[in-house]
Amino acid sequence: MNIEFTPKRSEGLERFIEVKVPVEAVEAAENTAAKKYATTVRLPGFRPGKAPPAIVKKRFRDAIRQQVVEQLVQEALQEVVERDKLKVASQPHIHGLKFEDGQPLTFELHLELRPELKLERTQGFRVTRPPAVVTDEQVQAQLDQLRDQRAAWSPVEEKPRDGDMVTVLLATSEEDGTFLAAREHRIVLGGGQAIPGVEELVMELAPGGSTEKPVRWPDDFPDEAQRGKTKPVRVTLQDVKRKAVAALDDAFAREVGDFDSLEALTAAVRKDLDEHTQRDADAAVRQQLIDNVVSANPFDVPHAWVSTLLDAYGKAYQVPPDESERFATEFRPVAERQVRRDLIVETLAERESLKATEADIDERVAEMAAKRNADVSQVYMSLQKAGRLKEIEQAVTEDKVFKWLLSRNEVAG
Repeated sequence: MNIEFTPKRSEGLERFIEVKVPVEAVEAAENTAAKKYATTVRLPGFRPGKAPPAIVKKRFRDAIRQQVVEQLVQEALQEVVERDKLKVASQPHIHGLKFEDGQPLTFELHLELRPELKLERTQGFRVTRPPAVVTDEQVQAQLDQLRDQRAAWSPVEEKPRDGDMVTVLLATSEEDGTFLAAREHRIVLGGGQAIPGVEELVMELAPGGSTEKPVRWPDDFPDEAQRGKTKPVRVTLQDVKRKAVAALDDAFAREVGDFDSLEALTAAVRKDLDEHTQRDADAAVRQQLIDNVVSANPFDVPHAWVSTLLDAYGKAYQVPPDESERFATEFRPVAERQVRRDLIVETLAERESLKATEADIDERVAEMAAKRNADVSQVYMSLQKAGRLKEIEQAVTEDKVFKWLLSRNEVAG
């Protein structure tokens, strides 16, 4: 179509290209679209499919022009990608579209390309494995957490204290002095679920009591409009419940699971913590290797990929819409680091023939089945139904890549 492409600027992986589609090509596309419309639309005075293209073109002008724009933009994109052999990372964007009668169609094409990683240096690094030691204090803390999770809440008829669960009716005053309708809240005192001023009021009361006093909102309160404000608060304490934890003994061990004694439970907790600590140490070594590879072979990452990952993080953490911008700013380095890691693993797996094979995946599934004491075929079918085989393939590939990296670098500690 003799489309003219004029590069305007490049910024890292981004390309900005000015596109001009000649008048002849635009008119030809319009006539083709009008003929297609003429075969399907009904117009008064004409048999179905027999309306003249010129009338159809005038009657359905906006719809035809929209179709023409979409077609020509797609054709222009395909032509520039094939001509320059571009590897596009995400859906391109169109800016400054101009489409006037008798004039060329012009717009700016904004592309973001996939990075090409050479990774010329992947060896000669020295990384440190952090200590993977489980202390008696960590084991005890885990046992205490298990006790806390199974604690019973019992009503008490006295003023509450830190750690108690209270049910309260709270109402705040408007600027004109009128109180909003009271709302019921269940709060664990000392857990940061209510602002300190409100907790202080609650702890002054016995069950059934009420009070009304001014409370100052903290300077770091999430709602900026309320920060530092002082307003009357009305509190009614409905009930107080206190946590009672079970004794750490053989009976508790049997309650927790299939353990004959506290000693057996303690041994299982220590083993679990040890496995977790070992995994953390392995992850730390892997991340150090990735950081070293990135430092020795710097490369840009597509903004679109980072944004997609940030959106996934936001959904996983259920970030409210009004917090999304702050969240994205805070977690952008984390997302960029993950994108770089994925690209390095993908590149090395492809270059060094380290991708997981079917035999690798079968072996991993067999290991999972053995741990569950389950039938291999049933586990495989379950994973396949849940769509998790791809996840396992990626995990096996990553393991092979890091095994390859570890063989080429020194790990101290």
